[in-house]
Amino acid sequence: MAKQNVSEQFVDILARAGVKRLYGVVGDSLNPVVDAIRRHPGVEWIQVRHEETAAFAAGAEAQITGTLAACAGSCGPGNLHLINGLYDAHRSMAPVLALASHIPSSEIGLNYFQATHPELLFQECSHYNEMISNPQQMPRLLQTAIQHAVGQGGVSVVTMPGDIAGQPAPEKAVEHALVTSRPTVRPGDDEIDKLCRMVDGAKRVTLFCGSGTAGAHAEVMEFAERVKAPVGHALRGKEWIQYDNPFDVGMSGLLGYGAAYEATHECDLLILLGTDFPYNAFLPDDVQIVQVDVRPEHLGRRTKLDLAVWGDVRETLRCLTPRVKVKSDRKFLDRMLKKHADALEGVVKAYTRKVEKHVPIHPEYVASVLDEIADDDAVFTVDTGMCNVWAARYLTPNGKRRVIGSFSHGSMANALPQAIGAQFTDRNRQVVSMSGDGGFTMLMGDFLTLVQYNLPVKVVLFNNSSLGMVELEMLVGGLPSFGTTNKNPDFAAVARAAGAYGVRVEKPKELQSALKDAFKHKGPALVDVVTDPNALSIPPKISADMVTGFALSASKIVLDGGVGRMVQMARSNLRNMPRP
Repeated sequence: MAKQNVSEQFVDILARAGVKRLYGVVGDSLNPVVDAIRRHPGVEWIQVRHEETAAFAAGAEAQITGTLAACAGSCGPGNLHLINGLYDAHRSMAPVLALASHIPSSEIGLNYFQATHPELLFQECSHYNEMISNPQQMPRLLQTAIQHAVGQGGVSVVTMPGDIAGQPAPEKAVEHALVTSRPTVRPGDDEIDKLCRMVDGAKRVTLFCGSGTAGAHAEVMEFAERVKAPVGHALRGKEWIQYDNPFDVGMSGLLGYGAAYEATHECDLLILLGTDFPYNAFLPDDVQIVQVDVRPEHLGRRTKLDLAVWGDVRETLRCLTPRVKVKSDRKFLDRMLKKHADALEGVVKAYTRKVEKHVPIHPEYVASVLDEIADDDAVFTVDTGMCNVWAARYLTPNGKRRVIGSFSHGSMANALPQAIGAQFTDRNRQVVSMSGDGGFTMLMGDFLTLVQYNLPVKVVLFNNSSLGMVELEMLVGGLPSFGTTNKNPDFAAVARAAGAYGVRVEKPKELQSALKDAFKHKGPALVDVVTDPNALSIPPKISADMVTGFALSASKIVLDGGVGRMVQMARSNLRNMPRP
């Protein structure tokens, strides 16, 4: 057997850790690694047009699969381009290994061509960030990086000079078993006892759920039934907790709807389950609050806690639920359910009235139709900005669909790159990129990646020729909109010129057939929908504190904007309420 070099060993270890592909752009310092991938049967090199796309794609793949994904950038500018996507992956707790290739080791510190300091640059967006300066550090350093990414949930960065990559790997190096999954975390008995006493002593309990409730839907529903608790959620909790939920009172926060805000403020015990909800202005300050989280550093950093519980949501509720007393009084729950249904019904007309005649097209209507015709197990990737609003309010979760966006980092241009990573995990699964024209054009070059690999991603472009959320932020501050208008081409024509399917929609009556035809197309497709730039949205509850940095039009040019099929879900929950 021929002796391995460091690059070959590097790729072998990634394969052992379950990595199927490496996203990146080739470059001289990275060439030994790319060549090792070329000769490796288990790892594929995915050539993108921008390294930011590589990091976003890897982050999305990790979120879809729950396993380690990887990306790479060549020295200097190449790996610098990774940073934004890595920040997003890290803040989304997606396990990603990033290879930052580096200048020749003999030139480090001498202001060489393309010299940077990766060990400093990636410090804030990683759990682990170290350089291989000697082949003898392999394979231990890479194995340590993998265990940080998987074990802590987030990014590890390994920097490797190009000359080190081509050197012989150490002989008889110890390769230990790799950590490839995370354990469950059970709280201590004292915390369970305290939480049990608090629940039993409360008359009105509300649950507010985040992405940490993934895999715990049944446990949350059982607990809510036992204590008759309304269940609200943050944006990242929507896909995990809203479906099949007779206790649903909607979403709180800047994109909120329904009665979640009231439910969290009118209870006497609020339990935060697996959420790092960042907007403390939407949280109450006069009720008892308990937070349950698997990451102890999240506990108490958003609001004052009466009890902090370190544990994952599923295990915590499995311990807690059998021990709490069954509550029989549904008055608070039923009042919140009715308030939720009334709130949704009150705004739904905004997207149903004369939509078939409204030109430019209501974006709410686009999202509503998209929700109806997309597959039951579709993956939606969502651009930051107004697309977040439409996804939050119109996409209906069902336990099989996934909704991925830059929900914690808030980056533009995330949807298309994330769709690439999602589609590579399963070419037969429908992947829909809900892109704004601002985000799409920022990384539009990677539409060519769809064509190059014939990835069947469907890009639904909400084209209002503006940066809608920024425009609304300017209105908040009493400023005239400036620098927010985009002069756009016919994106469908651009798509066709690139070799993909492209169609432009300007009239509502053309929308449904255009989407269906695009979805039937076997390869990449783009639907360029010309939407109303005045269609903007506000939260259901607004105070002066909440307005800062968000979108409230002082001129009231836009009202709430509908909630899609959620009104039917809410009314169904009311019909299912037990009658005396």
